[in-house]
Amino acid sequence: MSSIEALEQQRLELQARLDGGKTPEERNRLGQFATPTALARDILRYGIDHLPPEEPIRFLDPGIGTGSFYSALCAVARPDRIAQAQGFEIDPHYGEPAAALWQGSALELRFEDFTQSQAPAGQGRPNLLICNPPYVRHHHLEPDAKVRLPLQTEQACGVRISGLSGLYCYFMGLAHPWMEPGAIAGWLIPSEFMGVNYGRMLKSYLLKKVTLLHIHRFDPTDVQFADALVSSAVVWIRNTPPRRDHQVRFTYGGSLAVPAVERLVLASELTHEPKWTRYPQADAASVRSEITLGDLFDVKRGLATGDNSFFVMDEAQIEARNLPMEMFRPLLPGSRHLPDDEIKADQRGRPVLDKQLFLLDPRLSEEELGQRYPVLKAYLDTGKAGEKPVAEGYLCRSRRPWYTQENRPPAPIICTYMGRSRAGGKPFRFILNHSQATALNTYLMLYPKPALSRFMQENPEALRTAWRFLNDIDTEELLGHGRVYGGGLHKLEPKELRGFPAHELIENLKGIGIAWQGSFFETRAVT
Repeated sequence: MSSIEALEQQRLELQARLDGGKTPEERNRLGQFATPTALARDILRYGIDHLPPEEPIRFLDPGIGTGSFYSALCAVARPDRIAQAQGFEIDPHYGEPAAALWQGSALELRFEDFTQSQAPAGQGRPNLLICNPPYVRHHHLEPDAKVRLPLQTEQACGVRISGLSGLYCYFMGLAHPWMEPGAIAGWLIPSEFMGVNYGRMLKSYLLKKVTLLHIHRFDPTDVQFADALVSSAVVWIRNTPPRRDHQVRFTYGGSLAVPAVERLVLASELTHEPKWTRYPQADAASVRSEITLGDLFDVKRGLATGDNSFFVMDEAQIEARNLPMEMFRPLLPGSRHLPDDEIKADQRGRPVLDKQLFLLDPRLSEEELGQRYPVLKAYLDTGKAGEKPVAEGYLCRSRRPWYTQENRPPAPIICTYMGRSRAGGKPFRFILNHSQATALNTYLMLYPKPALSRFMQENPEALRTAWRFLNDIDTEELLGHGRVYGGGLHKLEPKELRGFPAHELIENLKGIGIAWQGSFFETRAVT
């Protein structure tokens, strides 16, 4: 075994021991997820290939941990080509053992907070920056850091990063003045920035301040970090101003060197595309539609009870507690209990399903309940007792009275807004709901706007047409409007669904005699 392979084996053993010295919650809060050896070496090979041949390597890793990228550099580059190597590590739990491991090597380890370090001036700055920055969510940042980081980042790169961004976004902007002109940087980061609102300013930096070379997005079913629920991307940039006709390489799946899918996209096209997750599968930027689903439907998340175990019951539980059924309303169960994408209703409006659930939602004051339904009042009183009273929970304490539920009437169409990619299946289901059951916040609820609702009541085929349209949406198109997490978990927020183009639905409605006239519907005879 070569000396570098022996050192890498020692590093892996050290990494496992140090990770074991912290709880998963601690590491998740601090965003400490080590890069696997094979991936680190793929990244270093790729980065070195983008440097001029034989140019001495001046390496920087702003969040080095135990040194997975430095180890990879030593494994794939000739020793005489490594002119300089620097790494920053803020956590002594990892930094001090790493310093002992790499003692005697070319690595200069600095036990500092990179976000507060001063970039060197003049020539000789790093020409190869490779980093898996800490994935710390914005709500885990200290208050002073949330004030300091946007200001410092704007000074460093000329772009002010959103306060809702994770720490990795600030790392990228703050690293800008560290790079030599023409330097290559490879950032292993969560791919979420490609599709969320707070990623807009980071994308502005990538398009305007540097040349964005390549974004490789890993298949989310192949989680790069087994203990981090994020899907990963490698973002490659060159520290040069972008050309006007520049094209960005997008790849997906497979490996960095041999991706499953790839496409070149004009950088100018990316400036108008809010969802970079469309690439490389999409042929072109999505057309900004004048008509979207949000013009036709109100899309709302289902209701949050504050405590499902207290407010949600089946009929047997209601009878056992002798509670009045008229104070409950039907509730749809989880999607695994919906065998079909169409829910029938019985004569009482209840869904025809094996699993029947009901939501406690009395619209009376406590005084009225005490007079008319003393048994129910006694049950609600139990929600104000104990070590953690239901009434004192975050949602309940903000309501008047505390047991009143959100206003979520039954929706004719509901959507399972979270789901996993499966072969031959779709992560999202659109379900036609004929019942009077409402739904919890595991669903999105689609309410036709008044004009469309009126026509749907007059012509039930209109509702079925809309439902078919939603279920016929190409899976990749729909995924491109949502976001994805590790393990292939996809999520579609109400705003994202509202923004989906609806031209085809309008055309389908014309086929049954309903025409859209810019802001309203009218009935036309079908010829």
